Formats: sequence, C-alpha cells, structure tokens
Amino acid sequence: MPIDILMPALSPTMEEGKLAKWLKKEGDQVKSGDIIAEIETDKATMEVEAVDEGILAKILVADGTENVAVNTPIGVIAAEGEDVSAAASGGGKAAAPEKAPEPKAEAKPEAKTEDVPAASKPDTVPAQAKAYDASSEFPAGAEIVSQTVREALRDAMAEEMRRDGDVFVMGEEVAEYQGAYKVTQGLLQEFGAKRVIDTPITEHGFAGIGVGAALSGLRPIVEFMTFNFAMQAIDHIINSAAKTLYMSGGQMGAPIVFRGPNGAAARVGAQHSHDYAAWYSNVPGLKVVVPYSASDAKGLLKSAIRDPNPVIFLENEIMYGKSFDVPKGDDFLIPIGKAKVVRSGTDVTIVSFGIGMTYALGAAEALAKEGIEAEVIDLRTIRPMDIETVVASVQKTNRCVAVEEGFPQSGVTAEIGMKIMEAAFDYLDAPVIRVTGKDVPMPYAANLEKLALPNIGEVVAAAKAVCYR
Repeated sequence: MPIDILMPALSPTMEEGKLAKWLKKEGDQVKSGDIIAEIETDKATMEVEAVDEGILAKILVADGTENVAVNTPIGVIAAEGEDVSAAASGGGKAAAPEKAPEPKAEAKPEAKTEDVPAASKPDTVPAQAKAYDASSEFPAGAEIVSQTVREALRDAMAEEMRRDGDVFVMGEEVAEYQGAYKVTQGLLQEFGAKRVIDTPITEHGFAGIGVGAALSGLRPIVEFMTFNFAMQAIDHIINSAAKTLYMSGGQMGAPIVFRGPNGAAARVGAQHSHDYAAWYSNVPGLKVVVPYSASDAKGLLKSAIRDPNPVIFLENEIMYGKSFDVPKGDDFLIPIGKAKVVRSGTDVTIVSFGIGMTYALGAAEALAKEGIEAEVIDLRTIRPMDIETVVASVQKTNRCVAVEEGFPQSGVTAEIGMKIMEAAFDYLDAPVIRVTGKDVPMPYAANLEKLALPNIGEVVAAAKAVCYR
C-alpha cells in the first residue's frame, strides 16, 4: 500500500512550517535515509529523510508552500513492486484527527485504587525474587591461579587485544611508562605503539578521540589516571558516548570502555578522592561496573570490552595490589548486570560494591563471632543494577545494610534503599540503614581522612541496629 510522507515537527511545540523545496521529483527512486525535501520555520531549517524505500509517486504539497500543518501528507511513496499510478491516486488521504469534544463539567468520582495506573502502584506483595547464582562462573576444571587485581586487568586487556584487532588502549603514561599504576605493563611490547597509545595530559582531547573512534567502529579502552580527571572529559562521555545510540535511532553506537581508579586512595586530597559511581549511574546509555575481586575485574572487563555500549569501569587504587583466585583461560567472562552472593547468611543482608566490600566482609566476620549471620552481596554492576538478587536476600533476612564510600546524598546506597522499599517493603522488619562516606570533601590529613571514610565498626553497628541487638 502507498506510504504517506508526513510534514515533520522540528520541535515539540511546532504546529506548522514551510515546505521550502523538494530535492526529489515524482518518479525518482528513494531509499531509506535519502534526503527528499527541506522544511523551514522562523527558527530553523530541517531536511526530511525518507523512512521507506520505493518510488516517489506523487508530490502533494508544492515547493514554497507556507503554513503546512504538522502531520499533513506532503507526498506519497509507492512501495517496491507497487503500481505507481495506483499509489499516486490512493495516497495522501490521511487526515488530522478530529478535535475531541469538550468534556461536560461533571462531578468527579472519588479516586479508587483501581483507577491508579499500574506503573504507579507499588509492589506491596512482590513475587518471590530469585538470586543470581554465580557459582558456575568459574569454568569447570579450569586451573585456578592467584593474581592481583592489577594483573587481572592487564590480562583481560591483553586477551581481548589478541582476540580483536579493533581493540586498543589509550591514555596518559599507558605505553612507555607501562601505566601510572602498572596496569598496562607489557602491552606496548606486545602490541606496539599503534594500539597502546600515550596521550598528552588532556582528558578532554583523548576522550573525544576515543569516542570518535568508537563511533567509527573501533573498540577503544580509554584509561584515566584517576576518574577525578575524567571531569575534563565528561561532555564526551555523557553527551556523545552515552546518548548517540538513542539520538541516532540506533544507527550509531559507541563500544568504548572508560576505565581507571575511582574514589579515595591514601592522602591524595579532595580533588583526587571523589567517588563517581553515583554520578555515572544516573545516565541512561551508560553501563557502570565496579569490581571488587581480581576474578570479577578480569571477567567483567572482558565483557565490557566486548559490549556494544559505552561502559564506565571504576577501579580502586587501594585494591590494585590485593590478590584473589582467578581461573585461567581466554574466554572467562562475567555477565554485566549480575550481583554475586559472596557470603550466605540468614539474619541481615549487607550490600556493597568495589572497595566497600572490604567493610562488608569484615563486618560479616565480626558479626559471626556474636552469633549474627550476615549475607553479603557484591553488586559488581551499578547500572544496570541487579536488584532482584538483593530483594531475594532481603526476603530471607528481612533486614538490610547498604555500604559505599561515596557521599550519602543521591548515592548508590540511596538507590538501593529505595528499590528495596518499592519491591520488598512488606518483608522488612527494620528500616534499611546506609553506611557511607561522610558528607564532606575528602581531607588530606591521614587522621581526618580515616574519619571521613566508612569502617567495619560502623557496618557492624548498623547491622546490630537493624537486628535490634
């Protein structure tokens, strides 16, 4: 059947415009994406693209016509194999919908629960949630080796660069110096300067180059010496990498990984200690990964490099030298968006991610000595967040403590608490308690820095509070 070309809107408020000129004539072959006409308003000019393939059978509105209403048929396309003359005579019959009659004033009935849209109704009695089972993530029979987080990250990049020639690494000191934290050690020697690229000290510049490379089909890994410096590049990360897939109608994606240390280290001051997990997790179009263990760092980084979307991969400088068990093998992948039950328990759920897991696990050990069995969940991914695994645990323990090093206002733990309230409120025997960094810029002095960060004692106290102990 014939396809009507409708007068498009340049903005949500546009009601009419001028059809400036046709760039195709009747009888021309058109393909999806071809520019077929130009329209104008007093504010802007826009090209009209064909959304279907076929032949421009009839032009309904001539060049230069003023005050053409939005959604008015301006032309007709005959689909492949369709009779052009029939299409020309049969198209263009779409009419604007009649204006609905003004409703008569009448008394409004009292709102009932049934009248509330389904989307706004809270789940007061949620179905039994199911926790993700991470026990099978290590391949059966794989050799297990002890590796630092630093070594696991390096191996993940090296394996993916061997697998895919489009993967490359760029950033400050990643090549000749082997990485500011030695995470890229040995990559220059193996892959050469074309794929391991030292950049100037200009995050805005090299992040933009990375995004452009990703939009062109390559798979960059952009290392920031610290995510505090990524503030210089945040426009490229959010407005270009995160939004282009949506704004291009799915035609252009950005398979790029932004990685580097995030959050507090040790006495590096407020401008080098900010935790950006909550910032980036606020942005649709980004995936945000925050690993704790070496195996998770490796498996999640490999998945991030293969992902077609931009991924923010937040590491921690303190964790680089910590050792964990890691399976050997080039195809060890961990799915993005799945949490992990690290320790089983029945009395209270403790949820954290990244370096916050050191406080969660330390508190669980201390609580066990007092007869309180805590279930510890490592979120691993902040966006998308595996809240089902958290809810499944809360349905069992009926209590929750959420832990992060970031600030309390608008933090990741605030999101966790709200999601639990929405999905598992009736299961809670106590309010969710958050343990976070203090609401102050990070001090430089060691004694004050210690006070500004969470600690195991605070998590223990919170767990006892929700257990009424």
